[in-house]
Amino acid sequence: MTDTASTTTARPERESPPPRANLLIAVLVVSAFVMILNETILSVALRALTVDLGVSTTTAQWLTSGFLLTMAVVIPTTGFLLERFTPRQVFLVSLTLFSLGTLISALAPGFGVLLVGRVVQACGTAVMVPLLMTSIMRLVPEERRGATMGTIAIVIAVAPALGPTIGGAVLSALGWRWMFWIVLPLSVLALGIGAMWLRLDSRTRPVPLDLLSVLLSALGFGGVLYGLSGVGESGGRQPLPPWLAIVVGIVALAVFTYRQTRLQRHDRALLDLRPFTHRTFVVALVLAALVFMCLLGVASILLPLYLQAVLGTSTFVSGLAVLPGGLLLGLLGRPVGALFDRFGARPLVLPGALVTAVSLWLFTTLGPGSSLATVIVIHVVLMAGLALMMTPLMTEALGVLPDHLYSHGSAILATLQQVAGALGTAVFVTVAALASAEGSVGPDADGLHAAFVVAGCIGVLAFITSLFVRRRPGPAAETAAVASDTAEKA
Repeated sequence: MTDTASTTTARPERESPPPRANLLIAVLVVSAFVMILNETILSVALRALTVDLGVSTTTAQWLTSGFLLTMAVVIPTTGFLLERFTPRQVFLVSLTLFSLGTLISALAPGFGVLLVGRVVQACGTAVMVPLLMTSIMRLVPEERRGATMGTIAIVIAVAPALGPTIGGAVLSALGWRWMFWIVLPLSVLALGIGAMWLRLDSRTRPVPLDLLSVLLSALGFGGVLYGLSGVGESGGRQPLPPWLAIVVGIVALAVFTYRQTRLQRHDRALLDLRPFTHRTFVVALVLAALVFMCLLGVASILLPLYLQAVLGTSTFVSGLAVLPGGLLLGLLGRPVGALFDRFGARPLVLPGALVTAVSLWLFTTLGPGSSLATVIVIHVVLMAGLALMMTPLMTEALGVLPDHLYSHGSAILATLQQVAGALGTAVFVTVAALASAEGSVGPDADGLHAAFVVAGCIGVLAFITSLFVRRRPGPAAETAAVASDTAEKA
C-alpha cells in the first residue's frame, strides 16, 4: 500500500483558498445540517408510528434504515456526479430532491408513501456530504484542514445526534407530520440561498455513467441490509427470505468491486477503488464504520427505545436526554480538529476508542431501575469518545489521497458511514427483537440488554482497530517537512 509520506510529497503545492471559500463552505454546511438532521429525526417516533400506521417496530425502523440505505446506494454515484457536473448543479438538484421528499413525507397517508418520501429525501441528502468533503479538501490549505473538517463533524454527527431531541420535542407538542412541515421551509430557504451564492470553480469532464455498476451497487447494499432487517420480522411475511437477500447482496457487491477495478483502468469507474491502496485510508475507513455503527445504532436508536420502553419516559424527555451528548459532540468538533493539525490522529483516536468501548459496556449495566441521570452521563461519555475519533479519522483518510481521488475517497467514506449506520440500526433492532420475550410489544429490557452487549463487543473491536492507526505528525508538520526537503534539493 502507498506510504503516506510519499503521497504527501508527490502532491503539488496548493494555492491560497479563494476569498469566498468560507462563505461557500458555510452555505454547504448549513444545507447539509438541515438534510442530515432527517436521518434520525423519526427515531423517537418509532413507537408512535407503529400504532398510528399499524406496522411492527422492525418495519417502522425502515423509515430510518431505509433513509440510510438509500444514501448508501446513491452515494457511490457521487464520484461520477462531481466529475461530470459542477458543484452548483449538484447542489441545486440535491436540495430540490430533498425538499420534494420532505413535502411527500408530510402529506403521506400511510407507511408506503411515507417511506417513498424518505427515499426521495435520502436521494438528495446522499450527494451533499461528499460535495461538502470534496469542497473542503479543495478549498482549505492542508495545515488548516483538521479544524475545518471539524465543522463536518457537526453536520454528519451532531445533526443525527440532535434528531431524537428535536423529534421528541415536536412529537410531544404536535404530530409526527410536523417533523417534516418544520423542516420544509428550512430546506427551501437553503435552496434559495445556495442558488444565489454558491459559485465554485471546478473542472468537469464527460465521464460515462455505468448503469450496470449502479444496479450492482443497489442490489449489493440493498440486499444485505434488507436481509439483516428482515431477520427480526416474524410470521414469514417477507417477500424474500432474509438469508437469500443477504447472499444476493454479497454476490452483487463482489461483482461490483470486480467491475470497478476493471473500469478504473480507463478512468470510467462509477466508484474508483484506488483509495484502498492507501493503508492509512483503509484503517481510518474501517474504524469510521465501527464508529458510525455505534453513533447511529446505539445513540440514535437503541437509547431512545430503552428510555421509552424500559424507563417509560415520554418522547420529549427521551429526546432531551440525548441533547447534552449531542451538543458536546458538536462543541468538540473544531477543537479536536485543531489538535489533529498539531499532533496527528493517533494521540486522539486511541483514547477516543478506549472511552467509546468503556461507555458502550456501561450501557449493559442499565436496567429498569436505572436513573435517567445515569443514562445521560453514560451517553455524554460516549459522545466524548466519538468526538475524539471522528474528525481525525475523516481528515486522515482523505488527506493521504491525491487530488484526483478526493471525490471518490469522499464517496467511499460517506458510503461506508451510511452502510455502517444502517447496518448498526438493523443489527441492534433485530437482536433486541429476537432476545425480547415472546408476545412483547416491541423490544423489552432483556432484548435491549442483549443489543447493548453486541454494541460493547463492537466497541472492543474499534479499540483494537485503533491500535493500527500510525503514529505520525499532523498535516502542518508534513507540509513543513516537504518544504524543507524541496529547499535542500534546490
